Amino acid sequence: MSLFITFEGGEGSGKSTQARALYKRLVKLAIPAALTREPGGTPLGNRLARWLKRTQDEDISPLTELLLFNASRRQLVEGVIEPGMKEGETVICDRYTDSTTAYQGYGRGLDLNMVRTINDAATRGLKPDLVVLLDIPAEKGLARKEAKKHDRFEQEDAAFHQRVREGYLELAASEPQRWLVVDATLPRVKIGKIIWERVRRLLPSRA
Repeated sequence: MSLFITFEGGEGSGKSTQARALYKRLVKLAIPAALTREPGGTPLGNRLARWLKRTQDEDISPLTELLLFNASRRQLVEGVIEPGMKEGETVICDRYTDSTTAYQGYGRGLDLNMVRTINDAATRGLKPDLVVLLDIPAEKGLARKEAKKHDRFEQEDAAFHQRVREGYLELAASEPQRWLVVDATLPRVKIGKIIWERVRRLLPSRA
């Protein structure tokens, strides 16, 4: 049977690195797996991602962000995630609905009930079996990104990123059985071992 795992975290948390590492490990073990990301993962999603993250000369409202992220998400769920799960794959997604709740809900201040309702409409209620949160203090995460060109979200002030982190931690605390919170300041190899131990326990139950 299939397994759906998402990776979440603030800027500079290393979630993309760990998502790729888990995918490679599964492939090496001959476990059917797929790796995708949000926003993106489909032709439409990739175009929306470039617009949402790179547009500097146009004011995009929080509600517009919410709707565009979910337009990209619907394409991804219908075109990539659901087909992969039907084929029995372990689908790994770098960001998913919890990113939208953390960034547009807690970070931008949109009504959380509205955010959840729109997220649920886009996914038709599809939730991950496991959410891996790479938790890092906002200032440390942003410091890791200093040498790179910043996108629209990375350019937000420290208070925004602190709200995003607090939002993630609230979400994780509300469903501890479904979330794995990992200290993202630990060595990369150590983080990978912690994640694998949790994923390994989930795999036999779906064999």
